[in-house]
Amino acid sequence: MINKPQSGNRAAGMAEFAGVVARHLQVIYKTNFSEGLVNRILAMANLHYKGKFGWNEKDIVLITYGNTILSAAEKPLRTLSRFADRYLADTFNTIHMLPFFPYTSDDGFAVSDFMEVDANLGTWDDFAAFSGYTLMADLVINHVSSAHPWFQNYLQNRDPGRGYFIEAQPGADYSNVIRPRSTPLFTRYETADGPRDVWTTFSADQIDLNFPNPEVLLEMIRILIFYISRGIRIIRLDAIAFVWKVPGTTSLHLPETHEIVKLFRDIATWVCPGTVILTETNVPNRENWSYFGNHDEAHMVYQFSLPPLLLHALHTGNAGYLSRWAQEIPETPEDQTYLNYTASHDGIGVRPLEGLLPAAEIEKLITAMTGFGGMVSRKTNADGSQSPYEINITYLDAMKGSQLGPDHLQEERFVTSQAVMVAFRGIPAFYIHSLLGTPNDNAGVKATGRARSINRRQLSEEEISGLMASDTMQRRLFERLTHLIRVRRNCPAFHPDCSQEVLEQGSSVFAFVRINRNRGLKVFCLSNISVHPVEIRSLLPAKRKGCDLISGEQITSEGPILLKACQTKWIAVQD
Repeated sequence: MINKPQSGNRAAGMAEFAGVVARHLQVIYKTNFSEGLVNRILAMANLHYKGKFGWNEKDIVLITYGNTILSAAEKPLRTLSRFADRYLADTFNTIHMLPFFPYTSDDGFAVSDFMEVDANLGTWDDFAAFSGYTLMADLVINHVSSAHPWFQNYLQNRDPGRGYFIEAQPGADYSNVIRPRSTPLFTRYETADGPRDVWTTFSADQIDLNFPNPEVLLEMIRILIFYISRGIRIIRLDAIAFVWKVPGTTSLHLPETHEIVKLFRDIATWVCPGTVILTETNVPNRENWSYFGNHDEAHMVYQFSLPPLLLHALHTGNAGYLSRWAQEIPETPEDQTYLNYTASHDGIGVRPLEGLLPAAEIEKLITAMTGFGGMVSRKTNADGSQSPYEINITYLDAMKGSQLGPDHLQEERFVTSQAVMVAFRGIPAFYIHSLLGTPNDNAGVKATGRARSINRRQLSEEEISGLMASDTMQRRLFERLTHLIRVRRNCPAFHPDCSQEVLEQGSSVFAFVRINRNRGLKVFCLSNISVHPVEIRSLLPAKRKGCDLISGEQITSEGPILLKACQTKWIAVQD
């Protein structure tokens, strides 16, 4: 989907590739660097797979668990494949399959075997049914399940596993460590050598790996290459910001972490030109953008600030904070872009609002979302206090009303939120429950005791068919959202690399223009984020006509542009 093709003879380029790998390893391991590490990586990377180069306006991502849609007659991957072929074939071309490996907790993110498919979902052969889609998968790089053979070997002081995990050092300072949980940083386990406290950033069942041990990095490179061999072309580095730990520091975004991302990018490019490295770093804005590096790191980063800022704008009817943030988004070269989304399997992150939204505004938003049935997950700070980490609510139910309270505009408000995401510079990604209009799953939260279950409901194939066959809000939303996708796919101004300029049109309107200079095409994306109709002056040049790509309405330069409450128009103008 991205990288520039390798030039010249591959065998002749091996020496150059070896030099690139060596430079990365020298930065990561310093005095522990050895040529032997380079040679072992070269041996693993002595493979070559074909990949496509480039992205365009037709790239749309679906985010889903492998078992979101169930049928009693077959394994879930087969059911999901049939759903995709029936409902998504002309709209989506990429599927992000959330962790589909054997696991013990956290809905797949406590992996017990990186190389196999969870038998409850299907087999590697079932992935052949998705051959018409670009596949995206998680490399859960920071930790493993406590049931993983590496950790079980560690407990018995055996290889492989001995030295793969991080034990607490007596007298070391861990007070500055930043983490997104309220559980203890270390968990005590009984080992063959007695009790040991091991680093567990996310839970007692998710044991952090010790990347200062080169054997751990080599294992992850082996897994990376294996995923590429299985046809996965977008590799999402889950929780990558946490992988390198040093006592006395925050153990977040350390230089070695960034160098590992660069190394993975270069290895993936060598093995399969076109493979995309995507970093998952749900952190404050500029920290997140730092994973582009100097145009040499991640190919894609999430726009983590978009979901909460857009929610705040639609809730308050004030686009000011959203517009200011959008004006500051860095330009990217042709081989780097943003992944835009509003909802995912996780909650709506609060940390990406740091420095963008006043604390009082954040608290008011959290209070409002709990009033709409949402929940709040918190993290423990260095001083022992707790602060919000994410809001747990479906994006649809987050749109139940405004700061004035619940209203009748939920459907319109939700569609406008998705229209902004679809038109925004980068590549749009829809969480399956946004596409299907799924409300809060309170029963799921009660069953699991986990707040994130509110947005991880499992649906039967029959239930989806029934919703799509009758006049339901879910069917209307699906039809309206897929219409937006088709419009995007047919408009070259929405190419991820086309420029974006934010426009000032008053606090009630979030406005930007997408520009394809090669085609002489502009699309003015205008969203009324308030509960009242608004009129804005025409943005068209004198005596020019435009067309709202969403409704087909003809727009002239003479009169004002009318936007109903929570309405979006995409007005295309040819130079």
